[in-house]
Amino acid sequence: MASDLHEAIFMAKQERHKNLFLNYRNLVSFPVELLRDEGMQFLERLFMKRNSLTALPENLAQKLPNLIELYLHSNNIAIIPQAIGNLVKLQSLDLSDNALQLICPEIGQLRSLRHLRLANNQLKFLPQDLGRSMELQFVFVDNNAHLTGLPSYLYNKVIGCSGCGLAAQISDVKQLCLTLGDVTVPLPSEVKAIGSETDRVLPLEELACRVLHAAHSWTSKDVRFLLPKSLLDVVRWPLGHCHRCSQPMFTIVYPKLFPLRETALAGVHKRNTVSFVAYCCSSYCLRTFDLQG
Repeated sequence: MASDLHEAIFMAKQERHKNLFLNYRNLVSFPVELLRDEGMQFLERLFMKRNSLTALPENLAQKLPNLIELYLHSNNIAIIPQAIGNLVKLQSLDLSDNALQLICPEIGQLRSLRHLRLANNQLKFLPQDLGRSMELQFVFVDNNAHLTGLPSYLYNKVIGCSGCGLAAQISDVKQLCLTLGDVTVPLPSEVKAIGSETDRVLPLEELACRVLHAAHSWTSKDVRFLLPKSLLDVVRWPLGHCHRCSQPMFTIVYPKLFPLRETALAGVHKRNTVSFVAYCCSSYCLRTFDLQG
């Protein structure tokens, strides 16, 4: 098996192949032959599905700079290196069926990325800048049971998120819902209040979560020892981020609800599908903040 792998990579280098298929090879680490010397500067598509990889090399972008498509479906990858943000030509990235609990923010730097597949992982949140790029059109995060919110920049993308948030659903906890016409949209169980335009002051619980979240971001070692794990998990992974200012939100949202028939996604989803974007404060609070600023 090892000799077959070496021969496949050797031939690809000699003949300057643009596509390399290394699926079903029982690989437990990234082949060093791909990274030796100048790497494979000409390679555009790399297929490494159904192996046993646990990590990606830090110099992946340096050695394979012209990758357009990278398929890593069904491995055991737990960490994505920050250097993946340097794959400037990457258009399709498949990390489905791995062991990812978080995604590095550098994925948001992939300005050519159009398709991102993260289904069947253990994700709890996504980078808040994910989706800022206009090129990214398709994001699939299905069956991430702990994922209860999506970054606001993804609201106008084609999203696959069935089976998300299941771990947060508790049968004896009543979930708040939004209603538009005949359609009812359940909110994550952590949301304890739906704000209105007349609100002038945020609840103390929400303000405390935001302060603790900011403190955790800057002094995580200190905060980690001061908070119980249950509270630490809450402030570490917000439900989502404000559509206006990217402020993290925890227990209260000010949603704007609209049917998808009014958006470009009307032809992709069912006619009765409803989407919503959420804000971290009422329009009154926002205007007051602007005047004082």
